[in-house]
Amino acid sequence: MDFLEDLEWRGSLKQVTDAAGLRKAMQDGQIGAYVGVDPTASSIHIGNLIPLMVLKRFQLAGHKAVIIAGGGTGAIGDPSGKKNERTLLSLEQINDNVEAQKKQFQKLFGHDDDFSIVNNNDWLGQLTLQEFLRDYGKLFSVNVMIKKDVVASRLDAGISFTEFTYQILQGIDFHELWRRENVRLQIGGSDQWGNITSGIDLIHTLEGNDAPAFGVTIPLMLNSDGTKFGKSEGNAIWLDAEKTSPYTFYQFWLNQDDRDVVKYLKFFTFLTVDEINELEVEVKDNPGQRLAQRRLAQEVTKFVHGQAAVDEAEQLSQALFSGNISDLSVKQIQSVFSGVPSFEAESHAKNIVDFLVDGGVEKSKRQAREDVQNGAITINGEKVTDVAFEVDPQSHYEGQYVLVRRGKKKYFLGIVK
Repeated sequence: MDFLEDLEWRGSLKQVTDAAGLRKAMQDGQIGAYVGVDPTASSIHIGNLIPLMVLKRFQLAGHKAVIIAGGGTGAIGDPSGKKNERTLLSLEQINDNVEAQKKQFQKLFGHDDDFSIVNNNDWLGQLTLQEFLRDYGKLFSVNVMIKKDVVASRLDAGISFTEFTYQILQGIDFHELWRRENVRLQIGGSDQWGNITSGIDLIHTLEGNDAPAFGVTIPLMLNSDGTKFGKSEGNAIWLDAEKTSPYTFYQFWLNQDDRDVVKYLKFFTFLTVDEINELEVEVKDNPGQRLAQRRLAQEVTKFVHGQAAVDEAEQLSQALFSGNISDLSVKQIQSVFSGVPSFEAESHAKNIVDFLVDGGVEKSKRQAREDVQNGAITINGEKVTDVAFEVDPQSHYEGQYVLVRRGKKKYFLGIVK
């Protein structure tokens, strides 16, 4: 399969402006493709990963991957996907975000000649208002611009002139990369179709109708329940290990629904057709084994964080399953148990019954005593059955945490004051 056929099989292709022309351009020699990412945060998230996976496949097909770190467009705000105007960040914050995101891009794409990161502020920031209006504004028809989906969807609620002009800026980006980096293809989500075609039109206006310029868009990715991928719990899954730990990242993929896992294996991994087809059979025949989910978690976590992160995530999962958690490090405790109910714990030793009630683990001393005597309570991985036991917060995890388990699965984290 060629690049486009592979995308189609993986469910990663929504629209292409000129499939035959793009195939010929890719066959004639190495060309560039780009994805733009506006630095609205200090980390990219799995939503950003969607177009980046397509760009990575383009790179693996022997071509050059280019990412625009949108220092210029990020100061304006892309109207697509939003019902209201974006909150503008300070230029200092945008620059900090650009630098932070660059490190993540380099982990995904490497440091070779077939990859580069550019900042569109290098050219957009040099344009005067007069040059913008004279050299570019004259080339865009308002009548055409307001019919683009990204603008039309906002007309009833209202759209500022600032965000209205975003498609012009994105068109300038495409043309600049066409000139500077031999970029012939722009890749984006399906909501970017109008912006992408505006850029192609600009290139044809400035460079001639025969100038090779193409666009590929990706379908909107939805979970099987109809919710937007990655947003079902309302919390972003970040690629920055400080924002979302590799363990949490691994667990996100491991917990995918059987109805979604094959789709995500196709989209987010570089496994072959045969490998994915075999895993699809496993989903149907042995769903309880969750082999497909585990492979998905392994592959995506390895791509983003490396093999060592996969190994640690699986070790932590096994420790959590077995209850053998007494030897976990403070950082691992923070990674694994950051989302469990927590309470403040005093630094001195306290009777276990009082400790459980004061921490809200148990509702009453009677219930606390019963659970302890029945072997339902573990403290820092050790089962406690003596109601006279003293919980010493200084005994584990550098005196920072006390980890309580009630029953088989219910955890509570005492944070030592």
